[in-house]
Formats: sequence, structure tokens, C-alpha cells
Amino acid sequence: MVVNIKSMGLFGMDAFPVSVETDISKGIPSFDIVGLPDASIKEARDRVRAAICNCGFEFPKNKIIINLAPADIKKIGSIYDLPILISLLLANGALSCDAERSAFIGELSLSGEVRPVDGVLPMTIEAKKLGYGTFYVPARNAREGAVVKGIDVVPVENINSLVMHLKGKKIIQPSVPVGNMGTKKYTGGPDFSDVKGQFEAKRALEIAACGGHNVLLIGSPGTGKSMLAKRLPSILPEMTFDEMIETSKIHSIAGIIPHDTSLITERPFRSPHHTVSSAGLTGGGTIPHPGEISLAHNGVLFLDELPEFNRNTMEILRQPIEDGVITISRVNATLTYPCSIMLIAAMNPCPCGYYGHPTRKCTCSAKAVSQYLSRISGPLLDRLDIHVEVPPVEFGEISSSEKAETSAEIKKRVDRVRKIQNERFKGTGITCNARITAGLLNELCPLDDNAKETLKYSFERMGFSGRAYDRILKVARTVADMDGSEVIKRDHILESIQYRTLDSKYWR
Repeated sequence: MVVNIKSMGLFGMDAFPVSVETDISKGIPSFDIVGLPDASIKEARDRVRAAICNCGFEFPKNKIIINLAPADIKKIGSIYDLPILISLLLANGALSCDAERSAFIGELSLSGEVRPVDGVLPMTIEAKKLGYGTFYVPARNAREGAVVKGIDVVPVENINSLVMHLKGKKIIQPSVPVGNMGTKKYTGGPDFSDVKGQFEAKRALEIAACGGHNVLLIGSPGTGKSMLAKRLPSILPEMTFDEMIETSKIHSIAGIIPHDTSLITERPFRSPHHTVSSAGLTGGGTIPHPGEISLAHNGVLFLDELPEFNRNTMEILRQPIEDGVITISRVNATLTYPCSIMLIAAMNPCPCGYYGHPTRKCTCSAKAVSQYLSRISGPLLDRLDIHVEVPPVEFGEISSSEKAETSAEIKKRVDRVRKIQNERFKGTGITCNARITAGLLNELCPLDDNAKETLKYSFERMGFSGRAYDRILKVARTVADMDGSEVIKRDHILESIQYRTLDSKYWR
């Protein structure tokens, strides 16, 4: 008799159904798993055998063949331990139940405990689409799957409790989501009120938050670049439910959703060290997993000490910043992960860090400064909408007892501007000014005559690229929105150009 138990698999962001087919027949005792399993699945034979015996069941002394269908897709991970065990108990007559509309996933310990696995959220979403009524998952993963309505997500602690449940003797109640499943306000962490002075940098970051723009902070050590960047999430708009789901799917695949959490409800802030590899930033592996740039999806990717990053690693960022997705190609798979991010980068102006400092002397030669800055290519620089210098804080500012403006106060203005953009972009799929497509740029960024003349003069005088021109317009659109103006005026253009002057000051 062949027993068929439903399970799920994961391929990038997409889940797919897997049938665990078990046949027990007469012959020399053996235990084979077929259907393109990887090494961890082949090792399931020993885990399942030990778990069955240690939970008080008899392991069949017959010829056992397990087929993971469809057989043409590579199966990876230990998630099939649980369905393999249930199928063996059913085929051996140790368990009798109706599992037609149920699916199972989970890794087993040798004692029969069910351990957590990665990717439960996307697999639960797909299981619901396939019409399954119940999804049995490890107890520590149940809360992330419970956010999907229309399917019962049953938390499984161990094999014995699951068998009792399937026999109807001791029912396990489906898990329920925890926390607020709607938008969630920023509830703590660093606040802009802690930052003394730096009014120009704060203004630049407020503009960035209003329009979703990328920012480059340049300043000497100790001026507060990292401090400013870490406070940016506190003024960003709350995530929508769809953004929470999409972000949580990526974190679920990476296995980094906290076990007491149902969804990622605050915008991610990722800050990889400059020694990160290309694969660590973009994603990698035999079947590529998401990297830092995807884990920051719908949030902030902060790259401190930008010139210290490997040149190839930095250049990889160029296309994902433009497209909002990253495609990873390997021999076994080509996968696409979303990466709609705000990129915040910080750097010193020179190797010693004190080029242009008002009180400390720079010890670098002109050639050393030039070589240091040349580590950042022009095309990458073009994709950073706002360049802002972060000067040293004066003693009077840093010693002042006066409290600076709080993040909550700044965020009110950001929310007002984002509301204007939401109305403007309704039905277009555009989320903020930084995402305005080339085809809509002229329509959505109208300039008055003075603004046109100013932009033309600056473009010709400073030698901006076509991409820099687009970025100037988008930033000006955001500044105009903050000013409550539908038309972009001269002052708006001048302020947005001010955030490109580092192009000529340092790199040209």
C-alpha cells in the first residue's frame, strides 16, 4: 500500500507542494529516499528511525521507499522529517487518520521533538492557496504562519502529542498571531532628539524619509554620521500590512524571525560590516538565500565606511538600487528577491578622516585623498540622491541642555508628505518620489520657468550626468511636496542641487 502525505518545499520566495509517497513492501530490509533529495534529507533516514523507536513505536523491518514528488525539483533541508515519519506510521498501521487536506513540515530530534525550520510563512501562504485546511508546523514557527487567514496552523512540540492529536485523543489548538497585525508605530530605539546640532544633515535625512531617497553622509570621525543614520527608521512611515508580509517572508526564508513574533512590523535596519562578501550582501548558496540587501527590503541598508567595502561588492549595488529587485544566478537556480531599500552610506573625506576639518590638520597627500575617493565609482555616486557634509559639532551645541526636535515631531511632517505622494501615485504601483519612472518624470515633476532656467544653467555648468538630472528632479519634487507646492520652483531646484555639489567638490 502506498501512503501519500502532503508537505511543502521552498524555491527562493516561492513555495511549492511536495508529496511524500511511502511504500512498505516485502524484501530485504532497506530504507531509501528518492526524488532529488539533498544530503540533509538522506540523513533523515537515521533521524526518523531513531525518533520512531524513541517515541515507543515499532520501526518496520521491510523494504521502504520514500518518494518526494515532483521528482524533477531538488529538495533541500530537514523540513521533510515530520511528513516522512507520519507517512511511515500510516503505512505501518501504527496510525490511522484522515490527512487528505493537511500538510506537514518539521525537523526531528532523535527523541521525537520537532525543531524549527526556515520559510514557514511563504509555505503557509502557498498551502492556503492549494486548499489545505490544516498545516502542521514546529511549535516555534507557528506564530509566523498563523498570520495567514483561512488555514489552521497547528503547533507541534513532539511526535507523541501530534499522534494523540491525529487520533483525536488530545486536540492541539491552532496557533493565533500575536501583536498588532495592522500598521505599527515606531515604539522605541534611537531618537533624533539625542542629536545635537547637525541641522543641515537632519534636514537632508528628513527629505530622504519623505521621498525614499538614498543618502551619502561625508564627515570626519566623530561628527555623528552613524548616529544620524541609526535614527532614520524612527521617522519613516509605518509599514503597510502588505509590506509586513513581504518583509516577513524574506526574514522567514532566512530563518531570522523571532520565535515569539508573528510578523516583522518595523522597517528593517541592516548594517553589514565592510568586510561583507558579495554573496553576503546580495545573497548566495547552492539554492541562493537572501542577502543583506534583501533583508533590508522596505527598510534601510546602512553602509558605514563606504570606501572600505570591496569595489566589486559596491558595484553590485548599482542595478538593485535602480530596479528594486536582485537576480541571483547559480548553476542550480536563478532566483529573484525584492530589495526596495533606502541606501544610507557614510564615509570620511580622506584616509585620515580630517580633510577640510576646521581645527585638525589633514595628514594625507592630495594623491592619497584622490585615490581614497576614487574607490567610489561615478555610476554608484549618481545613484545616491543626496550628498551631505556632516561637520564637527561645536562646543556650544554639544554642551547645550536644550532638547532637540524629537523623531515624533519630524515624523508628523514625513507622514504628511507621504500622504500627498500616496494620492499622487494611486494606481501606478509607485510608492514614493524616489521610485518615479522615467516615463512619468516630466509629467509628475512640472517646473516653472525660473526653475527650468536654474536647472539648465547648473546642468551645463556642473556637468551632471543624465541620471543625476533625474535624481535632482526627484529630490526637488520631494522638497516641493514638503513646501506644499504642486509645481517645482527655483528654491526647490536650488536645494536639490545643493545636495549634488559633492560631485564637483570631491570627485571632479
